[in-house]
Amino acid sequence: MQLLLKKNIFNVFWVTVLIGILSLIFNFSLLDIIFKALLMPLLMLALYLKTSDNRGRKKIMIALLFSFFGDVLLSFENKGPLFFITGLVCFLVTHIFYISYFSQIKQSGECPAKKYPYVLVLIGLYTAGLLYLLWPKLGELKLPVIIYACVISIMLYMSLRIPYKIGRIAGKLFIMGALFFVISDTLLAINKFYAHFTGASLLIRLTYCLAQFFIVKGFIKKRY
Repeated sequence: MQLLLKKNIFNVFWVTVLIGILSLIFNFSLLDIIFKALLMPLLMLALYLKTSDNRGRKKIMIALLFSFFGDVLLSFENKGPLFFITGLVCFLVTHIFYISYFSQIKQSGECPAKKYPYVLVLIGLYTAGLLYLLWPKLGELKLPVIIYACVISIMLYMSLRIPYKIGRIAGKLFIMGALFFVISDTLLAINKFYAHFTGASLLIRLTYCLAQFFIVKGFIKKRY
């Protein structure tokens, strides 16, 4: 049974993603909440089944756990601002643990950030541009959003500092995960603070699932 689950855990994950997306499309709120809440536990299970208890796994597990808390809290954000704020804090903790994990990988050797040093400037310009766009609409959330935007930008940059020696595939997966996380959070911020747009929930969910999936896959594929 465990072997079968290990082999098919990512298939189970993507079926769960699909059911959640269909629930969003057809507005089955309860079903959406349930299947959204299952996403991170499934990735935690995948990590447990497919990796040994090696250096760094606990940090990824904790990041996924706080993402689970954030998913649940944001499912009820229409109940009051406290749900959004605490959800934001949970995802902030997620990014801090990802930063911590990316930082612990020995930073010697070639990496994308060294090969393309201008990426730091591009990330900085992107973060400043997004905050400039959202600033008039943030109200009392200015400081939390600034902190969150800076932390997730650091997370993206740290993914670009991962050396090639851990494996090109693993490195690309980590970068893709971090990039999709930035895209997902950007879409969420624009939809919440700037202007609602058609298909926002669907795009946010899909990019978020891709982000977490790629990070977990990167950890499984790494060579150290």
